[in-house]
Amino acid sequence: MATFFNRLRSLITSKSQNTNEQYNRAIYNWLGNTIVWNTENDETYINDGYRKNATIYSIINLITKAASTIPYHVYEKVNDNNYKRYKAMSSGISDPNVMLKAQLLKKHALVELEHTELHKLLDRPNPAQSYATWISELIAFGKLTGNRYIYGIGPETGENVNKYTELYVMPSQIIEINSGGIMKPVESYTIEYNGTYHIPAEQMCHIKDFNPYYDGTGSHLYGQSPLKAGLRSMTTNNEATESGVKFLQNQTARGILMSDEGDLNEVQAQQLKDKFRKDHQGSKKAGDIIITPKKLSWVNFGLNASDMSLIEQYNASIKDLCNIYNVPVTLLNNTESSTYNNVKEAKKALYQNCVIPELIKIQDELNRWLAPKYGDKICIEFDFSVIPELQEETDKIVDQMTKAWWLTPNEKRAAMSYDHDEDNPILDDYYIPANLIPASGDDVELPDPQPALQEQEEKKTKVENIEIKATYNDYPQSASNNAKRMIEWREKYGRDEVKGGTSVGWQRASSLSKRESLSSETVGRMAAFNRHKKNSTVDPKFKDTPWKDNGYVAWNLWGGTSGVNWAIKKMESIRNE
Repeated sequence: MATFFNRLRSLITSKSQNTNEQYNRAIYNWLGNTIVWNTENDETYINDGYRKNATIYSIINLITKAASTIPYHVYEKVNDNNYKRYKAMSSGISDPNVMLKAQLLKKHALVELEHTELHKLLDRPNPAQSYATWISELIAFGKLTGNRYIYGIGPETGENVNKYTELYVMPSQIIEINSGGIMKPVESYTIEYNGTYHIPAEQMCHIKDFNPYYDGTGSHLYGQSPLKAGLRSMTTNNEATESGVKFLQNQTARGILMSDEGDLNEVQAQQLKDKFRKDHQGSKKAGDIIITPKKLSWVNFGLNASDMSLIEQYNASIKDLCNIYNVPVTLLNNTESSTYNNVKEAKKALYQNCVIPELIKIQDELNRWLAPKYGDKICIEFDFSVIPELQEETDKIVDQMTKAWWLTPNEKRAAMSYDHDEDNPILDDYYIPANLIPASGDDVELPDPQPALQEQEEKKTKVENIEIKATYNDYPQSASNNAKRMIEWREKYGRDEVKGGTSVGWQRASSLSKRESLSSETVGRMAAFNRHKKNSTVDPKFKDTPWKDNGYVAWNLWGGTSGVNWAIKKMESIRNE
């Protein structure tokens, strides 16, 4: 019964792939409860492409190897508007200004999570694959056939009924879409391999490339393979290679040498041939002059590779295939343009024009289909800042930030993917150059120093022109004890056993255990941690080994229940003052 209601709920959720009935009636001429046939011959692209063509094999491997090295992170969205702006800016364009703004927006929009169920699933999607092999296979099928299929398998009952425990990449060349009619164009998927196997549409994530071919039968529900447009280039490449092989295997004599003064008998012809080999063949006789007392004529026999233009056709087809996949031909050992700078720029172009757009497409679909099962605010983001070829752009960002006085040091740290330094409140202040004054400098009035002395009665004081914000250390001793207990667990059992908490959380535990003063910003973060209150008790399955409960450990790093409750009350008091 639980499975029935869950599937019913998936039909009406906003994340369902079912399109509106009015749209369906406009698009489909006729659509019944039958198979939607794919007009593409995907097996041709795999058998004659990846399995037979060395160029396509190299291109696909180049893309998948580059993509599999880019890590992913799991975040919780805390500001939807900033998240939308961040998504718009993080489109793969490595302009320093855009990258800087995108990183700042990211820090305000997302909070990174660690050791979640989603991490566990993606790190090992299924017992037979690691994340790197899984993502490589997903991208390879997409680049060959234009379709990527992810099959999610999870428990049908229990508290994890809507979550997946295993993810599999399905072979796209044998997947067929089953229609449920106008009301449900995509009802299920069928695998015609070693029998027929049906998969409900809710358990399959179909990521397809754009297909402009609408014929009213639903064929546009399948993605168009890049090799559909490059089929002639692939065929040319295959035929050029095949012709070259046949030429090498079946090449005959260069030609026929005949005497114009009469026929040579067989013995004379053999003697002439032997004499020519003896006197004029070999590296030492290269460029020698042949003198003969008889008049001879030559008849060319067959064509060589240059005459047949095999090399030109082969090279042209390679460039076409590279253009189809947005892969620079330089990376395929093209010696005509393989200088150091060209290869460096080519690698950068590979990521910008091919790898990053592909991963963004997969990322968006996973955030639509997979991430919401683990929380409405959960999302997956790939970290493109680790790409070595884009580090040059990072250097430009650093140079810009040194001049950006309108950003606080902590905002600059955030843009460089460093943690927020909570132990130094002065890093949240603005540092304006002393030579910056208004254009009408004559009218500037210097402030009266007396009010600054009066502010000592308030929470903020000024010392040597540096504003020091009020701090608090009246949190309960139990909060310190909770933090100490977590630190003792890690020292006793090691990091392999105690995996919970982020680097910021452990830093907070260190401060609490030492009874250090906390800034108002830190108190605010402790109060905001109340969103994880569900982790305040140990999961029953870890009752004998509570240090293995990542959520419970993370909760107590921030002082536990007593610490978070104190922070909530303290923030209310601060706001009322």
